[in-house]
Amino acid sequence: MTSTDGIAREVLIRRGYALEYATLGWNVIGIVVLAVAAVSARSVALAGFGLDSLIEIGASAVVIWELSGTGEDRRRRALNSIGIGFALLAVYLLVQSTWVLASGFRPHHSPLGIGWTGVTAAVMFALATGKARTGSALDNPVLKTEGRVTLIDGLLAVAVLLGLLLNSLAGLWWADPVAGYVLVYYALREAKEIFFSEH
Repeated sequence: MTSTDGIAREVLIRRGYALEYATLGWNVIGIVVLAVAAVSARSVALAGFGLDSLIEIGASAVVIWELSGTGEDRRRRALNSIGIGFALLAVYLLVQSTWVLASGFRPHHSPLGIGWTGVTAAVMFALATGKARTGSALDNPVLKTEGRVTLIDGLLAVAVLLGLLLNSLAGLWWADPVAGYVLVYYALREAKEIFFSEH
C-alpha cells in the first residue's frame, strides 16, 4: 500500500468514526424523546422503536470498537453482537404487539412521536448512505452491515410514523401494534442475515 493509499484509508476511517458518532448522538437523544412519547401515548410501536434506537447505539459502539482494530475474529464477534441485539428486539416486539392486539388496548395520539420519527427517517437514510459508501470503500463488512442496520432504522421510522398517523388521523388503533410487527419482521431478517451468511 502506497502512502497515498494509506492517507486515503485514514480519511475513510475518520469518516466512518464521524458517521458512527453522529448515529450515537442522534440515538441517545432519541431514546429520551421516544421514552417520553411512548409513555405519554402508551404506544408499543414507539417503545419498540426506542429499543431499536438502543440497539443502534450498541451497533455503533461495536463498529467504533471494530474500526480501532483488525482481525477476522474481531469482525465476527462484532457482527454477532449486532445480530443478538436484533433477535432480542424481535422477541420483545412480538410478545408486546400480540398482547396489545389481543387485549384491544388503544394507544393515544402522539404529535411528539410523529415529529420525531419523521425527522429520524430522513437522518437515518442520510447516515446509511454514508456508511454504505464508506464501508464499501474500506471493504469493511462490519461498517457495511451496520449501515444496513441504520437503513432499517430509517425504514422502521417510516413504518412507525405510518402507524402513528393512521391511529391519529383515522382512529385505526391497531395500526400501532401492526407497526410493531413490521419491526419484528425486519429485526428477524437482519439477525438471520448476520448469523447465517458468510461474513
